[in-house]
Amino acid sequence: MIHATKIVVWSLLLVAGALGAAFIAWRVPDQPVSALQAKWAPPPSTFVEVRGMQVHLRDEGPRDDPLPIVLLHGTGASLHTWDGWTGELARERRVIRFDLPGFGLTGPSPDGVYTIESYVDTVLAVADTLGVQRLVLAGNSLGGYVAWATAVLHPARVDRLILVDAAGYPFQSQSVPLAFRIARTPVLNVLMRDVLPRAIVASSLRDVYGDPSRVTPGLIDRYFDLATRAGNRAALVARFDQTQPGSLAERVREIQVPTLILWGGQDRLIPLEFGEQFARDIHGSLLVVFDRLGHVPHEEDPARTVAAVLPFIRNGH
Repeated sequence: MIHATKIVVWSLLLVAGALGAAFIAWRVPDQPVSALQAKWAPPPSTFVEVRGMQVHLRDEGPRDDPLPIVLLHGTGASLHTWDGWTGELARERRVIRFDLPGFGLTGPSPDGVYTIESYVDTVLAVADTLGVQRLVLAGNSLGGYVAWATAVLHPARVDRLILVDAAGYPFQSQSVPLAFRIARTPVLNVLMRDVLPRAIVASSLRDVYGDPSRVTPGLIDRYFDLATRAGNRAALVARFDQTQPGSLAERVREIQVPTLILWGGQDRLIPLEFGEQFARDIHGSLLVVFDRLGHVPHEEDPARTVAAVLPFIRNGH
């Protein structure tokens, strides 16, 4: 009996030691904005004070554009996800993109609130700060949810919508990125604030791409670095707690503005059936499906996806 007890004790000590060694090996401390700015916020990046935050923002293209395009990224992403679109759109339109609260270099909201209504308020506060009254709103995933919620709650401010694999309906995923699963799991989500193996970021990115081979080391570096911006990992947990799909979903049918819906046919996080539901619920909307692309088609193949956007913003549909 004593011998068996010793075996159990030593086994527990070995497990604890292994976990401790893993914690030390995988521990990634938060990084201050100052340590990340040189790499991820060169010109034309600026920081604008909005709602008590220093919002990381890029404002490009002609300033006399009466209807600027505002690009809103998804969960875990940043304004950089729109790099491929911005180069093309800014040739003829004013393009505004920024890191939403809880992400990128903007970092956590000072009040700790990440409801969909709070995100909408931030979008309009940024627009007000820049002197913009009406917008063309484009958003991916969470950003798409924020975009269409803005059109529902403040229809006078939105001229038209571009929804890219947008969230908002209650949905059942075919596959959830590992980082998202950890952020939703009690205990693990607390550990994530200190522990973040780069492999988890890489796996999560590959999961949302239709072709995982398109995920480059540089792309992984960007997502990994910005995930470790001070406060972002805790904010991610809070965002999943507070922004649940389904809020306002019954009001999607109220949207009256011209709407373009882009969807990756290989999206396993928010499958195509939900793009089809947006198309049914928004009268007169146009759905364009990219069969080989995943949840972030604008990032995975920017040239092909922005080509579908240009005629919409020039002439409608």
